[in-house]
Amino acid sequence: MRHFYDTEFIEDGRTIDLISIGIVADDGREYYAVNHDAPWRRIKKHAWLMANVVPHLPQGHGDRRFHVPARWPLDFADPLVKSRKQIADEVRDFLLHDGEAELWADYAAYDHVVLCQLWGTMMDLPPGVPMHTMDVQQEAVRLGVTEFPEQQGVEHNALADARRTRVKWEHLQGVNG
Repeated sequence: MRHFYDTEFIEDGRTIDLISIGIVADDGREYYAVNHDAPWRRIKKHAWLMANVVPHLPQGHGDRRFHVPARWPLDFADPLVKSRKQIADEVRDFLLHDGEAELWADYAAYDHVVLCQLWGTMMDLPPGVPMHTMDVQQEAVRLGVTEFPEQQGVEHNALADARRTRVKWEHLQGVNG
């Protein structure tokens, strides 16, 4: 089954650490999680991530906000905030729900590395999870497409961006068909 996904991450030229992941399956299922185990101290020092990614992560609401320390970048008690191990297990089950997965991402290189690292090295991928991700941007170049429909919703939210990747892929199918 085809899956469109996006990740938000922090990288320093040597490491890439998952912040959040969003996946949209062809059958309409969606998955979203935020990595409780991300390097939050490093993230808090990263101005771009704090301005563009963190505001879209689960935040305390109403009375609950009074119980979330101001120094925390997100609500760690939110059910979408999960351990890396739990995310790895849930992503594996989500992707392999109907057998082998086909993966698509937009600017896929780092997303694929972050995805693979959920399980360790690329050699540790669960059977049925591909060792590659198809890239919407490469397909656009191959087809000579230089423009896509405007994005609806927020940018830099992994689930919203995964939905956007699906829209881009569908646009390319119309060009190709």
